[in-house]
Amino acid sequence: MAKPIKETPILRGKDARNFVSNNRAVKKVSEEEKRQIKESYNALKGISRFAF
Repeated sequence: MAKPIKETPILRGKDARNFVSNNRAVKKVSEEEKRQIKESYNALKGISRFAF
């Protein structure tokens, strides 16, 4: 049986300000990084075998 999920704590004060400021400064991924990630994904997908 699954364990119950605890309530998420509410951020207040400095923690809340840090959370908001960190989420505003989202760094975009370059096209080169996207290409490398996709190549890695396709390579792993090609060698994986899952039994269903």
